[in-house]
Amino acid sequence: MTEPNLIMLTEPRSAAAEAFRALRTNLMFSSLERPLSAIVVSAPMDAEDKSTVAANLAIAFAQAGNKTILVDGDLRKPAQHELWGVGNERGLSTMMLEDAAMSTPPLVETSVANLLLLTSGPLPPAPADMLSNQRMSDILGVLKARASYILFDSPPVLAASDAVLLGAKADGVLLVVRAGHTRRDHTARARQALERVHVNVLGAVLTNAPKENTGHYG
Repeated sequence: MTEPNLIMLTEPRSAAAEAFRALRTNLMFSSLERPLSAIVVSAPMDAEDKSTVAANLAIAFAQAGNKTILVDGDLRKPAQHELWGVGNERGLSTMMLEDAAMSTPPLVETSVANLLLLTSGPLPPAPADMLSNQRMSDILGVLKARASYILFDSPPVLAASDAVLLGAKADGVLLVVRAGHTRRDHTARARQALERVHVNVLGAVLTNAPKENTGHYG
């Protein structure tokens, strides 16, 4: 495993890293009546930043002393195994198919204390069918028994139904919006697609913002 090039690790004192800590705190205390434990990180259309946001946010949760599992739920174009420099022979799809993997999940230890990684595993022919299956709910239960927070990296909302399916099983979806790049109408459509099936939209993360706005989350 190589040390990933993630701002929480490379520049922990930066304003961007502090913004991830603020986002973590906001999520932890956003709903005291029903605390969030399973969060899906997605994007409206382009997946440019959502994987690095998911990874940095997972690090932020873990560094606060919370047992955290980062799951690559993008069964179309997975990126977490590349970010962390690990193999992808076994992962989420393995748990879908093998009963033995349910009792012994193929979790990978990372260089960050309290943070485990579950890569996508081999890509299935029909990701949406796999994610909508009852087995996915069972997997979420298995992971929740092992960690306080589960963060899913998922495909963009408008590119596939995967994020909606995962969001329905998790506690909510966080949308990653890239300043100067993500179209406003795509963001609105993504939010509508999630709310139409009563998925909890937790908010949006603004990336690539001008320096004077760095760290502002809406």
